[in-house]
Amino acid sequence: MRASSLKSSLIKNWLVFLLGLMLSASVLARGPAPLDDVRLDQLPREAQQTMGLIKDGGPYPYAKDGAVFGNYEGVLPKQKRGYYHEFTVKTPKARNRGARRIISGGEPKSSGEYYYTSDHYATFRRIRD
Repeated sequence: MRASSLKSSLIKNWLVFLLGLMLSASVLARGPAPLDDVRLDQLPREAQQTMGLIKDGGPYPYAKDGAVFGNYEGVLPKQKRGYYHEFTVKTPKARNRGARRIISGGEPKSSGEYYYTSDHYATFRRIRD
């Protein structure tokens, strides 16, 4: 292969790489993808019970209920630390807290902003009443 042909090929490959990098950066800069909605009555009975406890202000069955949720996965809309709180949704036959949670935004009792995850924060759905 001639030197000029090799140089041309390297420049072409480099430009394709830079273009791909720029396109992926613009996608990542947009933040989390929109979340699907779910109606409260479509959630498991245990999630509906947990939502009732949240709106009543407790009492909660688990010591960690109401703890700050850090949103480290970045799936929920970005907010200041302390904005989100997590609550356990009982999982039948689980020996521990299980993977199901409801996350509240703002003041848990009254914010109206609630998210459900059945897979320990990998995915979320916005709860609509």
